[in-house]
Amino acid sequence: MRKVSDLLTEIDVKTPLPMNNAPIRPGERHRVNILALGDVGMTMLIGLRLLGSDVISEIGICDIRPETCERLVREINQIRYPFGSPALPSVRQVTEAELFDTDVLVFCASRGVPALGQETAPGYDVRMAQLDANREIIAHYAALARDCAYGGLIAVVSDPVDNLCAAFLDASGLASTQFRGFGLGVMNARAAYYAERDSRYSSYLTEGRAFGPHGQDLVIANSIDHYDDAVSRELTSLAVNANLEVRSLGFKPYIAPALSSAAISILLTLRGEWNYGSLYFGDRDRGAFLGIKSRCTQNGWEYEDLALPDDLYERIKTAYVRLCTIR
Repeated sequence: MRKVSDLLTEIDVKTPLPMNNAPIRPGERHRVNILALGDVGMTMLIGLRLLGSDVISEIGICDIRPETCERLVREINQIRYPFGSPALPSVRQVTEAELFDTDVLVFCASRGVPALGQETAPGYDVRMAQLDANREIIAHYAALARDCAYGGLIAVVSDPVDNLCAAFLDASGLASTQFRGFGLGVMNARAAYYAERDSRYSSYLTEGRAFGPHGQDLVIANSIDHYDDAVSRELTSLAVNANLEVRSLGFKPYIAPALSSAAISILLTLRGEWNYGSLYFGDRDRGAFLGIKSRCTQNGWEYEDLALPDDLYERIKTAYVRLCTIR
């Protein structure tokens, strides 16, 4: 049986970039800056303040609209427990020049979010439609990170997270271990949602795993030890299209991603606990960010390198190879 680590042979990478560098200090308190406070960024900010006092000392916010930051500094700092305990991380406005004076930069900037109704076009991928527009934003902030020799973690939340991580890596010249994509958490959560509602998928709740990108090439496995390809593909389809169900109701589906993929997963990363996120597999010229169960330790990134059934490995390989072609 093959493992995730065997994917490197599929693109002929013999000396992959190492993962033994930790851009954060797991378990300690960190300064976190958030770039762009749209629906996702604002919801994530609420989650980080409410849940992150053990690993976040303060949160800086930056947006092209200063009035947005001014509003949120007031409102978010007014979310608190009575009598001052527990104390929640303070929120302050930061300028673009201060963005990389932090331990963690959360990248939520996005252009070209598709309007409601566009998703009905044949073959239309809501997430990939944002790639080219968001690459332009990436180029600007990658230059800022490079110029200040930024040494912390860049947490990419904007869609498509895996491709934008790669674009940020290429444009910035920073280490691959400084980037992590936060998109797979909500796909796991969506698969679990459907698994709770249909006994055919219930094995996912205790035996399942999620792999790959936050999008059409997502791989949901109902179980590692008792893998059923047909059932897994059905559950994958449900998870991939869950956002379209919300859109069909007339709403943009940002609440679950902002909390499951971003706030909760970022906090688990800072705590050094297992969660779903994207890591870089490859060398400097060939490779991709692939979503997988992983964690940050004092010695760097660690991922779950399980022995995989052949059908499941082939699905993950297809997703990985395709990601390698889009950089």
